Amino acid sequence: MMPTSTLYICYFGLREPLVQTQVLPYLRQLVAAGFGVHLLTFEPDLRERWTTEATEAQRLELAAEGIGWHALAYHKRPSLPATLYDIAAGARFSARLVRRHGIRLIHARSHVAAAMGAAAKRLTGRPLVFDIRGFFPEEYVDAGVWPAGGRLFRLAKRVERRLLEASDGFVVLTEKAREILFPGGTEGHDARGRPVEVIPCCVDMGRFGAAEALTKAEARRELGLADERRVMVYVGALGGWYLTGEMADLLALAHAEQARTFSLILTQSPPEMIADALRERGVAEASFLVRRVAPADIPRYLKAADAAVSFIKPCYSKLSSSPTKLAEYLASGLPVICNAGVGDVDAVVEGDRVGVVVRELSRESYRAALAGVETLRRDPDTSARCRDTAARRFDLETVGGARYRRLYERVLAKSRK
Repeated sequence: MMPTSTLYICYFGLREPLVQTQVLPYLRQLVAAGFGVHLLTFEPDLRERWTTEATEAQRLELAAEGIGWHALAYHKRPSLPATLYDIAAGARFSARLVRRHGIRLIHARSHVAAAMGAAAKRLTGRPLVFDIRGFFPEEYVDAGVWPAGGRLFRLAKRVERRLLEASDGFVVLTEKAREILFPGGTEGHDARGRPVEVIPCCVDMGRFGAAEALTKAEARRELGLADERRVMVYVGALGGWYLTGEMADLLALAHAEQARTFSLILTQSPPEMIADALRERGVAEASFLVRRVAPADIPRYLKAADAAVSFIKPCYSKLSSSPTKLAEYLASGLPVICNAGVGDVDAVVEGDRVGVVVRELSRESYRAALAGVETLRRDPDTSARCRDTAARRFDLETVGGARYRRLYERVLAKSRK
């Protein structure tokens, strides 16, 4: 008997870190649960970046894991016509895949992919899961790309409403997003009885558990750090949604208050974005390190730290966000200093006593946050409490994989009626 199969549409390239860390791990969970999985990605510069040999090798590698990989070219310019072209091409290709492989369910990651999925649903009759990764129209307004209430914003909201209407099940990242998008629904369903799952950005707890064999002293020796130093860590991008200047203010204050502080910044962004900011604020060159680190090595670096930082622009669209870095920090047993107004972060950090929430981006608030995280560091139960929160709320298998499987089963059961 052939397994029930799904087509996962992702409007990103396979090699992008987001796909490697937040798409493929979930798909592997679905394969482990017995689902057949097909993945459609959109590759920038497809012909230049993917040779025939590399494409075939990647297909074989994913096929060995139970994932059938399909790729189309991503078009960037001119922006709107290019995206509309990709939507049309993706919808036609998706419909062909559904018919050829007997796929039972279409799963679309974010709005552009959902537009493809909705069209493919009309062509094939298969149910559609809309994996809502954020408030897409509001993100463009909050980023200053579109004016609030402008023509493109209104058009995007109109399309979003149609996608919500056309879908048979939904994924959101936060409880706040569920409450905003599906008022009048019950837990687990919208007002029409369609399944809704809240699935935050999860982590593979096994990756971080493997780092437990490494002691903090050993991790610090690898970095050339003395045991008595207080290590503050940040993982992720700089600039844009991420409050790099404010983070530099916090870290500079930490250095001023405690001379043995060391700042460890792990980022794929240009290092000068934070290095220059720290120098300008008087942090000595020998007291910080900015480094590009492969995702697989993140747990080893986090093992060397004492506390972590997550500062993200607090705005309406970010109520739908679930920072992956939060789950990674907690899985490493690290208390967190974060700012208020981002997804469910406030409720998790304060409710589980795994960090300090900064309500105002001010020197006084930073000083109070540093004092609060010092208190947590001295509590011998803090690390275990952080890891417990990560396991209960963000585990890839027991939270992410289990909820995706449950959603699939509910959507497929409704489609058979």
